[in-house]
Amino acid sequence: MDTVMLSRIQFASTTIFHYFFVPVSIGLALLIAIMETMYVRKGDEEYKRMAQFWGKLFLINFAVGVVTGILQEFQFGMNWSDYSRFVGDVFGAPLAIEALLAFFMESTFIGIWIFGWDKVSKKVHLASIWLVALGTMLSAFWILAANSFMQHPVGFAVNNGRAEMNDIFALITNGQLLVEFPHTVLAAYATGAFLVTGISAYKLLKKQEVSFFRKSFEIAAIVGIISSFGVAVAGHAQAQYLVETQPMKMAASEGLWGKSGDPAPWTVFATIDTVNKTNKNEIQVPYLLSFLSYSKFSGEVKGMNELQAQYEQEYGPGNYIPPVKTTFWSFRIMVAAGTLMIVLGVYAIYLMWRKKLDKPNTWFMRFMFWGLLLPPIANTSGWIMTEIGRQPWTVFGLMTTEDSVSPNITSGQVLFSVISFTAIYAILGAVLVGLFIKVIRKGPYAMDNEHGESHDPYNKEGSTHAFS
Repeated sequence: MDTVMLSRIQFASTTIFHYFFVPVSIGLALLIAIMETMYVRKGDEEYKRMAQFWGKLFLINFAVGVVTGILQEFQFGMNWSDYSRFVGDVFGAPLAIEALLAFFMESTFIGIWIFGWDKVSKKVHLASIWLVALGTMLSAFWILAANSFMQHPVGFAVNNGRAEMNDIFALITNGQLLVEFPHTVLAAYATGAFLVTGISAYKLLKKQEVSFFRKSFEIAAIVGIISSFGVAVAGHAQAQYLVETQPMKMAASEGLWGKSGDPAPWTVFATIDTVNKTNKNEIQVPYLLSFLSYSKFSGEVKGMNELQAQYEQEYGPGNYIPPVKTTFWSFRIMVAAGTLMIVLGVYAIYLMWRKKLDKPNTWFMRFMFWGLLLPPIANTSGWIMTEIGRQPWTVFGLMTTEDSVSPNITSGQVLFSVISFTAIYAILGAVLVGLFIKVIRKGPYAMDNEHGESHDPYNKEGSTHAFS
């Protein structure tokens, strides 16, 4: 493989692995804040234990996620130096603000939250976890501001061969950011919610600490169904923006070679022939693509052949069609996973309404347990569609991926780093899973015994207790 392909593989692997952790942190922070709010308002100690138990998983996930993020930024400088030189003035600003403002805020108040139990007032302690939750959202906002620039560059001018930011307000009001941010954050809330419902379902099946996990399940199920519906609505807005700003990505995600016709049908399944640029065995839903694109049951969508000719006139000779099969199927996997989340969430709410969670349907609870995998599947396939569908561009209309790669790095060096990063990720993944299983098996009431002991966070035993 050449340097460009190996660098792409490394970017994909680091981004996908890092993005397993980010939504979990954002989602769990919100749920823990809600649980602690209920503890402060109602004075029910069980909500306090819920915040502490799920907080253990949050802290483990946060710590591992930080390490994976450092590796991701490292490979930016190593493999993509031409990209960094070209957009560093624009791309670096939101990343710097994220690190100095959002991450600093998260880290500070996480410290207060960990060590502040029974040492600061309940309201101050509660404020600390809400500020952590706010910090995770701010962090996502600035990261997505940088990513949105790559999808739809605004607020810049090209001087001396570099993109220089001249309007930060345009950067943070980028239309791409305004549709991408709610879609991503709501997906993160759904990720945390389905993690809690999945683990709670497992414990309810085992009839362990039924009251504790029933309450956890109820809170998470409400957050899960609201956020899942919200993801679908925000995704619809994002699709409409895609038609306007990145029509080639939209066409590739539909496997649409020629014009769609009016009204445009949505293709559920197709055998895609990228050599002859045709599809076979198509199963289509009439009118649906028009509705997805324009919120009405009429309207034509441009196909890849027409857009390829248009881009050649605008940007010069070249292949502007992204990997179609990957874009097409990753979109459908995302939609299928999201639909299953909504179905499971609706039935969970029905069980809550009928007060049947203490004696739940065994098969449904097994589905809920495995349902914790649905958000990571949807998140990953959504990001693959977003990034692969933008190809051949790194920054749409400005810089291609081939022009972004470091000129002096060799394929052997990239291959070595790919193997090294993969090994580190495998170790981190194993550590995370091992710690999660340990905490879940121990359960909240076994942890209560530990909390009954006195721990000073500034001595050796206290520090061990905080992260054990």
